[in-house]
Amino acid sequence: MKTASATTTSSPGTSDKVLVDPEWLQAHLSDPRVRVVEVDVSRAAFDDWHIDGAVLWNIYADLRDADYRLAGTAALERLVARSGIDPDSTVVFYGYAPALGLWLMKLYGHPDARILDCSRDTWRARGYPWSVAAGEPPAGGFRLGGEDSRIRAGRAAVHEAIGQPGTILVDVRSAAEYQGERFWPSGGMEPGGRAGHVPSAVHQPIDGIHHEDGSFRSAAELRGVFAPAVLEGSGELITYCTIGGRAAMAWFVLTHLIGRDRVRVYDGSWAEWGRTPDSPVEGP
Repeated sequence: MKTASATTTSSPGTSDKVLVDPEWLQAHLSDPRVRVVEVDVSRAAFDDWHIDGAVLWNIYADLRDADYRLAGTAALERLVARSGIDPDSTVVFYGYAPALGLWLMKLYGHPDARILDCSRDTWRARGYPWSVAAGEPPAGGFRLGGEDSRIRAGRAAVHEAIGQPGTILVDVRSAAEYQGERFWPSGGMEPGGRAGHVPSAVHQPIDGIHHEDGSFRSAAELRGVFAPAVLEGSGELITYCTIGGRAAMAWFVLTHLIGRDRVRVYDGSWAEWGRTPDSPVEGP
């Protein structure tokens, strides 16, 4: 499969091709080495319609356990297998949280994961192929490697980073979530959970990273979205949100599109932190 025509965006010192435009994906939908994955928080949108041949990764049902922590290696390996992903597959993510899918593939060592550079609605509005039938690819043979600790932070690492020079905790949720007015993005609270933010965390929403069609803005425009405290310096950044989707998107933009080094995702995010009794919380 030739991929030179794909949209390319490279971080300094790398040759990663991380974005594909819809024309490229349409031309490669029948390529057995291309797998398309929609990442969402429920089946509703996917069952209504999806990109032709795509499979669904449901964040709550497939990527999280009952305590909202990342699913175990065995469960994730089964998911990757039934998605038809082989070691040489080009995996293209789209939907509500495409960067979470890409981050997972990078976390476990898959070399070629990308994001569709347009929104789900734009794909259909422009007349690209869609379907209501779920894709059923043959089982894939990719086996998850060891975790890349350079891109993942656990709760202990976040706790250790509070107030420490050299590490910035980056909360990419809405102002209402950061200020403790709500636990979940939809507006609800969590029984037994606490709303607020991790002490010393910088509030950095990621609104404005896309054009109206869902494609990513230029690197120069993206730099304007982030505060100087996030972009400047060589210290480590740890991003978090509620279930990891927005945190992974911030990681993706910062590392792959802007070129910021030393960024990790706290994938447990607020769903874990705010439900853990001994985690310190700043809120109203």
